[in-house]
Amino acid sequence: MGNEYIFKAAEDEPEALIKEFLAQNDIYTEADCIQIKKAWKLLIEKTGNLKRDCGKPYYLHPLRVAQILAANRLDSDTVVSAILHPIHKFDVSSQQISNEFGENVAKILITTNKIISLPLNSRTLHESDSIRKMFFAMSDDARVILLTLSDRLDRIRHIESLTKEKQRALAESVIEIWAPLADRLGMQKEKNELEDLSLKYTNPAVYLQIEEIVSQSQEERSAYLEKAVNSIYKSAEKAGIHVTITSRAKHYYSIYQKMRKRNKEASELYDLLALRVLCKTPAECYTLIGIVHGLWKPMDGRFKDYIAMPKSNGYQSLHTTVICEGKPLEIQIRTEEMHNLAEHGIASHWLYKKGTNHDLVEADKLDIFNKLQKLKETNLTDEATFNTLKNELLGDEIYVFTPKGDVRKLPAGATAIDFAYSIHSAIGEKIIAAKADGKIIPLNKPLQNTQIIEIITNPQAHPTETQLKLVKTTKAHQKIHSWLMANAPTFSDTLNMPKDNPITESTISAKKKRSKHGTQPNIPEQNTHRDVLVQGERNVLYNLAQCCNPHYPNLIMGYVTRSKGVSVHRADCLTYQRIPNKEARSVEVQWDNEP
Repeated sequence: MGNEYIFKAAEDEPEALIKEFLAQNDIYTEADCIQIKKAWKLLIEKTGNLKRDCGKPYYLHPLRVAQILAANRLDSDTVVSAILHPIHKFDVSSQQISNEFGENVAKILITTNKIISLPLNSRTLHESDSIRKMFFAMSDDARVILLTLSDRLDRIRHIESLTKEKQRALAESVIEIWAPLADRLGMQKEKNELEDLSLKYTNPAVYLQIEEIVSQSQEERSAYLEKAVNSIYKSAEKAGIHVTITSRAKHYYSIYQKMRKRNKEASELYDLLALRVLCKTPAECYTLIGIVHGLWKPMDGRFKDYIAMPKSNGYQSLHTTVICEGKPLEIQIRTEEMHNLAEHGIASHWLYKKGTNHDLVEADKLDIFNKLQKLKETNLTDEATFNTLKNELLGDEIYVFTPKGDVRKLPAGATAIDFAYSIHSAIGEKIIAAKADGKIIPLNKPLQNTQIIEIITNPQAHPTETQLKLVKTTKAHQKIHSWLMANAPTFSDTLNMPKDNPITESTISAKKKRSKHGTQPNIPEQNTHRDVLVQGERNVLYNLAQCCNPHYPNLIMGYVTRSKGVSVHRADCLTYQRIPNKEARSVEVQWDNEP
């Protein structure tokens, strides 16, 4: 999609507009052009002299949406659907569309209109219902998403005519739903524009501040970048590698995110510049990263290999940040084919080639479509389950490894519990502890990118309500929820229980019954006995070591045994101190504050 094309023809001359549109997008066959002109004619007949609130002709918006799609070389059915996407408001039936433009166009329009008509700027539960319907609709045909995104992009480009309240509502929905969705589809250019425009209307003061900083010292910045570019060109030529290099300032929303993360003003940030290097082959990309790191010192922890480990949206590239003349400089290295996918994302699977058929199969390989298809088989009546899925689909992601080197993609914020369930449900159900890069970590600690995760299980362990609150993946949430519903008698009763609900004889009875399943009864006692929390969890199997007989309020330490869960010792226990390599299997334990 990308930068807006401004029509040169007069806005009140429909014939001149469609003629310019077809001249600008000369990729379509004569038969395609006939269909596009027929769709335009129908729109003009139905909308007539109708004006929008901004005073402009009603038909301009559909044509601009069609232009966004045509500029990305989308097929003629998608362009026709863009022109006709508001036609249902003017007594034109789906059957008529099917008869005149084909069943494919009719289906795209029906699904697109279901999404566009949804009030996605609401912050009520109705929003969740709207997004749920949107996900279901999008799973049928990816072109529906492309058309809907184009509609939202054009709307926020021409947001000035809306009231301040509506501007903010649209901008918020764009940043919460549409920009993340564009990112999931690999449409980086559209994501950047959607984010920048959203920032302009949700936080105009910060937007103007960033704009001013970026525009400052352009001559100095150009000289700095030109010197860096020439160094790479010269070194690449010596290695026999032909490259193409472009430079740019980072987009505003990216700068805004850095400001928030580092708690700095835009003027205090230095890594606002980036270079993009295009090579011929993946092998050349890896050679070039070595050349770049030979020219400048790389910053620790800033190298990312998305070629070996592509993002779920198919994005591939090498990322590094180096210190060039005392300033951080981000460099992206990729092939031209990778760049095409990065620029167009999922739209690249529909790139129009005159006189050829379109293969729509490739899009199904993208991770988001696999998740959307699974969505159809999922019961989303539970709001918590749906929110987990929404965050998994639209949130950021991380890559972690199994001890054997297998890669697992998880949503940002995912825990070792999520990782365990991603391996196998049986492992998730029996998890009691985890290691990251060889060190024990709390089960409630979010995993970090590229960590090697090892899961420690116990055959007597089982899912808990605390785990249900921690997990970030749909699979883990559903599996834990199902186990609790089947095996924890009071779980369903507590779903809607008020926090101040008093303990009654019936709940005590239920909890006693529940303790037979291996859980610790959570009933207040009238003595100094305290249960032990293992990494913040109540329902983890443990035993108090007989060698030191720990009791509240002794300082205690935990050690994962091979068959009896966690062994709890006094911190000054000599037996515990003499355990060889105990650090590798130690876990955090503490007395429960609820006696």
